Amino acid sequence: MHGNGSHLASTSGDAGLSRPRLSPAEWRAREAAHLERATALTEAHLARRSRAETHPVQDFLFTYYPFKPGQLKRWHPGAEVELVGAAERADWRWYSVDPAGTASVDADRYLADRGDGLLFIRELLLNTSERRAEFGCFGLHEWAMVYRQSDDDVRHNGVPLRLGSDGTDAVVERHRIRCSHFDAFRFFTDEAAPMNEFQPTRERMRELEQPGCLHAGMDLYKWAAKLGPLVPGELLLDCFDLAQDIRELDMRASPYDLSGWGYVPVAIETPDGKAAYVSAQREFGDRGNRLRARLLAALEAINVAPR
Repeated sequence: MHGNGSHLASTSGDAGLSRPRLSPAEWRAREAAHLERATALTEAHLARRSRAETHPVQDFLFTYYPFKPGQLKRWHPGAEVELVGAAERADWRWYSVDPAGTASVDADRYLADRGDGLLFIRELLLNTSERRAEFGCFGLHEWAMVYRQSDDDVRHNGVPLRLGSDGTDAVVERHRIRCSHFDAFRFFTDEAAPMNEFQPTRERMRELEQPGCLHAGMDLYKWAAKLGPLVPGELLLDCFDLAQDIRELDMRASPYDLSGWGYVPVAIETPDGKAAYVSAQREFGDRGNRLRARLLAALEAINVAPR
């Protein structure tokens, strides 16, 4: 489906091509700034976890995606950047260190291990960025996930429904459901799934995903994390920032009453709520496309070619 990673190689390290070199002072300053920023993004979650507490909005990125806070704290310069005086990275996965102690990402080793995934991610990002953004879903995926469920069965059953079960069902029934994202659609209730205009599958992701979709924007963090050392640490945290902002809108526009956590609802069942949702969605779509372009540029740096 994605090609064979064992038949891929990076041609960007060919003889005669210079590569950016960062002195120890330069890259350690960037590493320290990254750690400070990542710590600020993760410390509240880690504190809650130590107290066995949960937050229905802010903990999502740490529980839904399979990446630990420690992964956010590890800074990479991206592919094709040399770090002078970084011999300690010899033990880091997908790095190589020359006899002088200069470290860089070993793109060939990454491609041998993860080439199929890289090709899939690149195609998905490119297809999504070239597709027209759609803004008519109004976040109804979260409503479809609780359609015709009892209070005990809803996904976040510790959080009340703002309109109650009957009111929530009525909102779903009054609207067109137009969710194109598989990882949202797969949580629809059995009663809601046939109501969706699309029937997304994992195999159709590259065909259906579009830049107006909140979940497609949130997933940029997932793709950046999966690409590991090929992605500069600053870009990874920018993707995480976007995912956090999207998650907040996603839940404010959901059927849940989050006033106890300090969130003002975006009442998408009203004209004003719909307008507010679409305005934020457009902004996130623009931010997402800028991040997609940066992720694609990070992949172009290694100039993947068949062996």
